Amino acid sequence: MINILSPEHDFHADFKGVAVLLPAHNEELVVGETVRGFLRALPGCTVIVCDNCSTDATAERAKESGALVIQEPLRGKGNAVRRLLNSVEAKLYVMSDADTTYDPHAAAEMIALMQRDHLDMVTGIRQHTDASAYRRGHVIGNSLFNRLFEGLFQVRTADIFSGYRVISARLARALCVQSSGFEVETELTTVAAVLKLAVAEWPVKYAPRPAGSSSKLNTYADGLRIFRTYIRLLRHFRPKRFYGFFSIIFAMISLSLGLPVVYEFVQTGLVPRFPTAILASSVGLISVIFSVLSILLESLTRVRIEQRQLILRSHHC
Repeated sequence: MINILSPEHDFHADFKGVAVLLPAHNEELVVGETVRGFLRALPGCTVIVCDNCSTDATAERAKESGALVIQEPLRGKGNAVRRLLNSVEAKLYVMSDADTTYDPHAAAEMIALMQRDHLDMVTGIRQHTDASAYRRGHVIGNSLFNRLFEGLFQVRTADIFSGYRVISARLARALCVQSSGFEVETELTTVAAVLKLAVAEWPVKYAPRPAGSSSKLNTYADGLRIFRTYIRLLRHFRPKRFYGFFSIIFAMISLSLGLPVVYEFVQTGLVPRFPTAILASSVGLISVIFSVLSILLESLTRVRIEQRQLILRSHHC
């Protein structure tokens, strides 16, 4: 008999085996409602809050609301997500923010979509109707970074920074999260794209934060950090494209310097601009080095990707 490999089992009766992961830093005003919301929306699930260096009563409020709490001493959302994924064994993971901005009831729909289409990740695409929920600058920046990501990795996404995701257990095992901050969402999308996994997106309501709670985001500093993350991920997962770009740049510089010298030599048989000829040759050599480096690193990257794919495959065995 042939069976279709599905990331998870069927959750028709309840949501036992589903782990809701909530990284939280100083969210005492909202974490309790977030926990209770997921417990109501996904009966039988387990909610785990990672208290990420909070200086308030975040951990206490989470426990009072029915969540399990683990601690992560390294500050940053990526560190909290890594601790959660490394510490929690589940058949399926729901990752969300702890600030009540995401609708917990959408998780059941995302899980149903994952089961129906045998997916490894479903991303909640934020639909905001309140201007205070999502600042205009963030809307524009999100759109620009979405298009940049599409250009770099040839993967189309409507909301790469969404923190609301449903992740299969086998993808969680293959992630090896490296990000320390909120750029972890970009890393999740990149890894799924590189491994060529089946993913989907689902619209979810995005509400403003309750009065009294504050966002941890900084528009300009975080934008620069995201751009650096893109460069890091491109270098790590697409080295041929990254180093090949520099190879082409140095090749163009070498040609622009060297062609006049060659032309002059053909016309007169002399090389009067000897320093320029040396510089052109040196820059050309750098171009060749970058080209060889891109080929070698691309081969190593292929090996790493195949190893992760084997991890994915072994999860069903």
